[in-house]
Amino acid sequence: MVNQFEIIQPQEQKQSWWLNIPAKIISYIFHPLFIPTYIVVFLVYQFPYEFADITDWKLKLKVFSIFWMTAFFPAFAVFLLWKLKLSESIFLRTQKERIIPYFVTMFFYWWMYYLSKNQTDQPEVLKFFYFGIFWSSIIGVIINNFIKISLHTIGAGSALMALILFSFYYQTNLGLAISCAVILTGIIASARLLVSNHTILEICSGLGLGVICQIAGYVICM
Repeated sequence: MVNQFEIIQPQEQKQSWWLNIPAKIISYIFHPLFIPTYIVVFLVYQFPYEFADITDWKLKLKVFSIFWMTAFFPAFAVFLLWKLKLSESIFLRTQKERIIPYFVTMFFYWWMYYLSKNQTDQPEVLKFFYFGIFWSSIIGVIINNFIKISLHTIGAGSALMALILFSFYYQTNLGLAISCAVILTGIIASARLLVSNHTILEICSGLGLGVICQIAGYVICM
């Protein structure tokens, strides 16, 4: 029994090592801070007529500004917290470390929602999308007091449900995009189980929160 265990154990460690590398890459590429930018880029290429009133240069600036507001500034805030020794790691491994970043992203998501209500040069659907991610951050920080809900699956659930609701709003078939989003959501959830200390409950809770907040945003804003 002991000899068999000694033979099998290195193989399991080797397999885990090979799985962890792509899981980490997936976690970086589909980090929740990038989700708003990905959604806007999708709208630009899927529904270009929604941006017909602005020039290509202004459109690029708009996409960049969304990345700047929803990804760069929150990430920079996390970096500052780490440098000021208010956080032990930039990876926010504990619930306590996530509290301030939650409020930072909450502010920027609210700002993007506010702008979406007052700007006419962008799709109407961004109103419910920003509203949804804003409220998912509010509810997320509350749930964070009890369990370390997965930020990655909140983002994945929000993106998946947003695509489904885009299909309803535009009355068009987005079957391929939704199918890809479903597969990616499963991959992201699996990756977080591999390379983080999240439980299945925390993964599923994040996914459900993202989905529910997008539905609520659609009902309220549209």
